Amino acid sequence: MTATSNGKLNPVSFSFIRFYMLAFLFFAANSALTIILPLRSEAAGLNQAEIGLMMGAYMFTCMLLRPFAAQLLGKYGPLRVMQWLLLLHAGTLLLFVVFGVETYLWLRALQGVATAFFSMTMQAGIVEKLEDKDRAQGLSMYTLFTMVPSLVIPILAIQIWENASDLAFTLLMIGLAALPLLIGYNVDLPRSTVQNKSYTLGDMFRSFGGIWRSTPLLISSVVMLFASCVFGATATFLPLYMVFTGMASAGIFLTIQGLVVILCRFILRKKIPSDGSWNTWLMAGLMLCAALGTQLLSLMEIIGPLVYLSAVFSGFALALLYPTLTTYLSFVLPADSRYVLMGIFMSSYDLGFSLGGLAMGLIVQVSSYSTMFMFCTLLSVAAMVLVLVFRQRMEAGNKARSGVTI
Repeated sequence: MTATSNGKLNPVSFSFIRFYMLAFLFFAANSALTIILPLRSEAAGLNQAEIGLMMGAYMFTCMLLRPFAAQLLGKYGPLRVMQWLLLLHAGTLLLFVVFGVETYLWLRALQGVATAFFSMTMQAGIVEKLEDKDRAQGLSMYTLFTMVPSLVIPILAIQIWENASDLAFTLLMIGLAALPLLIGYNVDLPRSTVQNKSYTLGDMFRSFGGIWRSTPLLISSVVMLFASCVFGATATFLPLYMVFTGMASAGIFLTIQGLVVILCRFILRKKIPSDGSWNTWLMAGLMLCAALGTQLLSLMEIIGPLVYLSAVFSGFALALLYPTLTTYLSFVLPADSRYVLMGIFMSSYDLGFSLGGLAMGLIVQVSSYSTMFMFCTLLSVAAMVLVLVFRQRMEAGNKARSGVTI
């Protein structure tokens, strides 16, 4: 059975499998470029701060455009927006083949534009097409397939770099430009959303003000900001750190982390709350795992191969944090402004990821990689403390939804 009596789809229907394959192909490009671009840039003479700025431009652009992407979803509908962004994505990947290191900053920004629209469009489609009880499964499966590339692509990218194969890089970019267009140009996305209206610039700024009036949105956004800063620093500097020390392989590390993410998102997809409830201990546990992951990385020169345990802890946090928070907010935010407000939340992820490359790159320059990862540990601990401090206010909504008087 692929559809329910009210027209909603099953999260494992053919239409959604096509969604997931599109997500895999789209994010495979970023998995490859996250490995290859820092290595190419360092070889060309860029320092860590410049590399951090270049890699951070991707998520910084995402952050700026998420709410605007939500606006266009309301005006033109997910299908039309998807068609536009896939054309932009394909063109950007081809430009990476044509131009050199001096253009990477601007090309990463263009890649970020496409990604801002892609993730908003896919998540809008999942919310619109699935039953409430299946929403967490759908979002978890979608985010799983965005992470599957991290299982196989890093090793391929390392091979391309080590063999200095420009032909292999060119063929990879051409393939990753063409396949998403073939699979996704007419994907089964709705032509309109529940929001179904265009927001003016004033409406968007008023929506930004809503973050201070909504405790769930504020706490979720701050936690996501801190966590994504950690994830961004790890993604940007892990390959350079491991090449610098020679103590471990970035390809093996990222493969282990990707495998943990994939297994957790698949096996635990039905365990993520899909009713708008807040689980304090789950969130605190995820931030503790993130802290353990970066602390082990900071000790890599002491613990040697045991650093691969970091991939397990980091992978667990990365697997569940984003789908849990996204599913939670998709229930508690008002339906008529849901996508703009979720765009603000996702902007916190983008801003954190961008700062993870930029700010942490400055820390590396004035200190060391191990010191930078210790700063990341402190950020995770701060997010965990925030979750515990606001426990009662966040769980108050659980009682209201269960019918308990508060």
